[in-house]
Amino acid sequence: MGCLAPGSENLGSEIYLSLGIKQLGHKVMRVPRVLSLLSSILERSVQRNEMLLEATQMKDVTIFHGLRAPTLSIRNYIDRIFKYSGCSPSCFVVAHIYLERFLQSTEANLTSLNVHRLLITSIMLAAKFIDDAFFKNVYYAKVGGVSTAELNKLEISFLFSIDFRLQVSVETFGKYCLDLEKDGAEALQIERPIQACGVKESWSNKD
Repeated sequence: MGCLAPGSENLGSEIYLSLGIKQLGHKVMRVPRVLSLLSSILERSVQRNEMLLEATQMKDVTIFHGLRAPTLSIRNYIDRIFKYSGCSPSCFVVAHIYLERFLQSTEANLTSLNVHRLLITSIMLAAKFIDDAFFKNVYYAKVGGVSTAELNKLEISFLFSIDFRLQVSVETFGKYCLDLEKDGAEALQIERPIQACGVKESWSNKD
């Protein structure tokens, strides 16, 4: 089992606190901000990739692809995993690192057909590797909405695809945390001018 040190001062406690990876005192656990930032990054990636695949008429099929996209959004799916899996907020950063390793090694594209299976697999592996306590695959399968047999196959395929590179250094972990924080700050800078102009979040269908 690996061990990351989110309490390390190498990056600075402020970012860990901001992402919800580290908390002051014994406060009641809130939904960590890292969940919304990660889901936002993945949603944008899926949108870009699907536009590209549609424009080029490329077909991208792996064992992680489903026949149709799940009705549950990426954000709601990540929230569900956090709620029921009991894994630490750090798992979602590590899962993000695993996802990037997978995509780089397989040259696959993240789409609405594979993102959910890749998420439950990578988060499960992260929990097994860095958390002190974790569940068996049968439980993660129920949380993720897949069969145990399928999740077992996904886990094996994922591990071979990343060449079993589960170790994440504190430096790499810190870099990804910093990237997530920067992404959140940039999104906020874009959102504020839009709100200042009076643009509503949900558009009306009326002209």
